[in-house]
Amino acid sequence: MLVPVILSGGAGTRLWPVSRSAYPKPFMRMGDGESLLKKTLDRALRCADDGTVLTVTGRDYYFLTRDEYAQHEGANLDTLPFLLEPAGRNTAPAVVLAALHARDRVGADATLLILPADHLIRDLDAFVADARRAAALAADGWLVTFGIRPTHPETGFGYIRMGEAIAGRDGRGVAAFVEKPNLQTAESYVASGDYVWNSGMFCFRADALLAVASEVCPDVLKAAEACHAHAMNHESPIEFDREAFLAQPDISIDYAIMERAPKVAVVPASFDWSDIGSWKAMSDLEAEADDQGNRVRGQAIVVESTNCYIQSDARMVAAVGVQDLVIVDTGDAVLVSHRERAQQVKLVVERLRATNHAAANVHQTVHRPWGSYTVLEDADDCKVKRLTVKPGHVLSLQLHHRRSEHWTVVEGTAKVRVGEEEFLLQRNQSTYIPMNTVHRLENPTDRDIHLIEVQCGDYFGEDDIVRLEDRYGRAQAAAK
Repeated sequence: MLVPVILSGGAGTRLWPVSRSAYPKPFMRMGDGESLLKKTLDRALRCADDGTVLTVTGRDYYFLTRDEYAQHEGANLDTLPFLLEPAGRNTAPAVVLAALHARDRVGADATLLILPADHLIRDLDAFVADARRAAALAADGWLVTFGIRPTHPETGFGYIRMGEAIAGRDGRGVAAFVEKPNLQTAESYVASGDYVWNSGMFCFRADALLAVASEVCPDVLKAAEACHAHAMNHESPIEFDREAFLAQPDISIDYAIMERAPKVAVVPASFDWSDIGSWKAMSDLEAEADDQGNRVRGQAIVVESTNCYIQSDARMVAAVGVQDLVIVDTGDAVLVSHRERAQQVKLVVERLRATNHAAANVHQTVHRPWGSYTVLEDADDCKVKRLTVKPGHVLSLQLHHRRSEHWTVVEGTAKVRVGEEEFLLQRNQSTYIPMNTVHRLENPTDRDIHLIEVQCGDYFGEDDIVRLEDRYGRAQAAAK
């Protein structure tokens, strides 16, 4: 049985300010309004033999991922199990844990189709056909990777040198995995016709992968088995003990297994593919270019400018007399970069993190299991948010030591607890929560509710929360 496995995580620092650690690249919306994650689920479901798709993601992304999946008309959340990582790790632990899970829940002969959640593939029929070719090879015991025919001498990808054709199957052996080359070497690779880009997508039977791991990286397998055995629960979502999880080697599946395995095949892809690794790559995919090569997503006026990409969903951007620029405005941050220097955007994130700047991690709108909040003002004497609470959801029972709060309902009906008193707040009604007072907000209706929250005090950090009860299992000091 073919079981797609979606790997969803990573910071996507080269796509800041849209991709941030609290809302990374898989959740980015493309021009059609769909996220990369939802598109990945769509092609996974087209391949899944019984509708089962396994997702490996960070615990912090679980509820956000479920919300994305719930928007897919063909998705049944009961057949979409989750493995939740307590911290960031490389791909080898994720894939081996997925193989152990599939062995126990599906069967040792389960064929896994490993799909990173941040790739863009548009020709879905060709993708499904290639996935079936890879599954046929996997049935013969091959560990299979997908190779992308290079369209240009790219220096930012690893390459695969293809070997001889495999008799009776639509694939070739792997002669070598090659690191990212310089430009001259990349040009020779493209000219030879024997090299393909390493896509980071794989296909193999669970038992075959585990058998190879026991030979070529027994330390990885042993640590994964210990982590698997110390799962904190046995039904989806399955969470892993933090200490056992971090004891696993931080290594990619390529280095740990694929480059050392004795029987590795490559299926040259017939589908289109992009990993959207920079704003330059994004600009080539998004929107139609005008006569001057400019591409615009959102609101912009372009005057006597050429070959620019502008993205702004909220504010008007004007570009006058410039060329070869990427301009991205998210409302709380603006990126201006030369197209050819777009890979260096990750250096901006490094500097933001060095100063603990919030823009490295979160947007103005922050997603939570219960909904979201948008920061409208953040001043020394107050902080103002707009909260959206989803139907049937409830915030934690909590109190604050250093701030009071005022809540005003602008849409819907909220159930509120302040101290020992519980009551309903209708539209245009408000309440006051003093410091050190236990309180809770709940949506008992079948529609979103919207509130304005005004905080007053001397400190407004999200860590000024004493959480007494929480439906979502978050630690007491976690963000609201």
